[in-house]
Parts: sequence; C-alpha cells; structure tokens
Amino acid sequence: MRHCSHCGGPVELRVPPGDNRQRHVCPACDTVHYQNPRLIVGCIPQWQGQILLCRRAIEPAYGRWTLPAGFLELGEGTAEGAAREAAEEACIEVDIGPLFSMIDVPHIGQVHMLYLADLREPRWAAGEESLEVALFAEENIPWQELSFRSVREALQHYFEDRRRGAFGLHMDVLGPPPG
Repeated sequence: MRHCSHCGGPVELRVPPGDNRQRHVCPACDTVHYQNPRLIVGCIPQWQGQILLCRRAIEPAYGRWTLPAGFLELGEGTAEGAAREAAEEACIEVDIGPLFSMIDVPHIGQVHMLYLADLREPRWAAGEESLEVALFAEENIPWQELSFRSVREALQHYFEDRRRGAFGLHMDVLGPPPG
C-alpha cells in the first residue's frame, strides 16, 4: 500500500499507538489501514450421495475443479455468502447445513469456511465463473485436477466422515505449498 484511501496522501509503515503490529498509517490524516485476512465462503453441495463441483473459468486455477466458493461480501453472513456463491457459480439453490470445514491459509491471508449443503433440486448450470458443473461420486472425484489444497482437505474430511456416519467440524491450517 502506498497511498491513503481516505485522503490520498502517502502512507508509512509503523506501529500505531495502542497497537502491537506494524500497519500502514497516513501521517497526513492519521488513518490506520488494517489489512486483515479475507473470508472465503462456500459449500459442499450434495445430491443423492454425489458432490457437485465446478470447473473454474477464472484465475487462479483456470480449468481446475472446485467447490462453489468465493469471497464473503460486506453485509452478508457466512452461510448466506455460501448460498450466494453456489447460485452464482453453479446456478443452484441449496439448503445450507452446518459449518463443516474452516481452513486457515495464513500465507495468503485467507480463511476458507465451507458448509454442508443439500441441493433443493437436480438442476445446475455453469455460472459466469464456471466452465462446467457436474456431480461426482467419491470414486470419480478428479483429485489430480482440484483447484486448491483447501478443497482437497475438505473433500477428504467429507468422505471420511461419511464413511464413519457422522459429520463433524474440521479445522486445519495450511502452510505455503512446498517449493
């Protein structure tokens, strides 16, 4: 960050009074610019034992498979955002269930929250951010073509819990990818 979004003046990196971390601070208007992790919200849509995945039509990970998810918008709750992302990316209506997976990805400043969800009806289509949308049984999940490690982690937990017959809340922290 180079300039203040409040007054346009140059910012400097320093610890503001009463804080314990360096922040971008505008010496002209004293605005402190906090940069905090962004929330990614989404769901694991289920229909008759299969999971709905979307093939991404945007970067990063163009052409790879993912769960419908995206950035939480201001003014919406996390479950509401997860349902909105499902509608935008897969043109589906879902009944959002419990929070299933919360994955911290600190090296990119994100927290990924995924809910269990049931499709209301067997209709879907590719939204603007998807090339295609399809249902997958566990044995047909395109594991090598998944977009993000958080998606892989959540799906692995999902299928393990399903085999156990009980779904729980899974919390993980992902470090930077190797190499």
